[in-house]
Amino acid sequence: MDRVVNAMTIDVEDYFHVSVFDGVLPRDRWDQLESRVVANTDALLRIFSDHGVSATFFVLGWVAERHPALVRAIASEGHEIASHGYGHRLVYDQTQNAFREDLRRAKAVIEAECGRPVLGYRAPSYSVTPRSLWALDVLIEEGYAYDASIFPIHHDRYGIPVSARHAYQIKRPLGSLVEAPGSTVRWGPLNLPVGGGGYFRLLPYQWTRWGIARLNRLEGQPAIFYLHPWEIDPDQPRLPAPWLGRQRHYRNLDKTGARLRTLLRDFDFAPLATVLATAHGSRAQAPLGEPLPYLW
Repeated sequence: MDRVVNAMTIDVEDYFHVSVFDGVLPRDRWDQLESRVVANTDALLRIFSDHGVSATFFVLGWVAERHPALVRAIASEGHEIASHGYGHRLVYDQTQNAFREDLRRAKAVIEAECGRPVLGYRAPSYSVTPRSLWALDVLIEEGYAYDASIFPIHHDRYGIPVSARHAYQIKRPLGSLVEAPGSTVRWGPLNLPVGGGGYFRLLPYQWTRWGIARLNRLEGQPAIFYLHPWEIDPDQPRLPAPWLGRQRHYRNLDKTGARLRTLLRDFDFAPLATVLATAHGSRAQAPLGEPLPYLW
């Protein structure tokens, strides 16, 4: 059986942008802190180059504005560039107008540096939830082809556990886009996350390997894997946060780089847009997945 090609995605943000520090670290201090996003993203680029892997980089507009050469470097190595918004604000904490402005500001600065249309979006902290589904309409109106902001799990900060587990098309009065949810495996009544980030860092590597293999071999579906540049940086400055936030953010930073190299040896990866196009093409006579069970 042919090997399934999974999606490799990176959310390009600095360590101090992480939502756990909201309310602890004022945003007007960001420019005063040591930035490590360029060095950490360069390290990821080297890892991908060593393994012949192309990925999707969801770039934060704030980062693109201050480090334009980084955007150009990512693009020059043939990776897909998508948007992570501008200011790393949770979608459900914004008004529709503020969200639209954030989208436009990010898109303008990213496209100016990469020289390509930005067609994909991922919200900070997967913050498209039942109370912010209006964001999907805004994304369609702003010309995005796909979104990767819904995680079909229970979580204290995000998640739509009744969402379809694999890519599906969302049709709205003004158009449509493909939703590419975070990857899970089904265990009884639960969806269990296997798609990267903290689940990759905090849990044993065998969990991710088992989950992706299960998706590929038993369901014939690609996994959508995600990571942040700061997750391979054990020397980053320590910032104040509640105990749970510190555990989520700082645990196993020293192990993630080696785990990523192992993952790239164990599975095949490509940019998310490539994986979605392949999946859509293979189902030309059928819609992707199932729609969200909501009206909005």
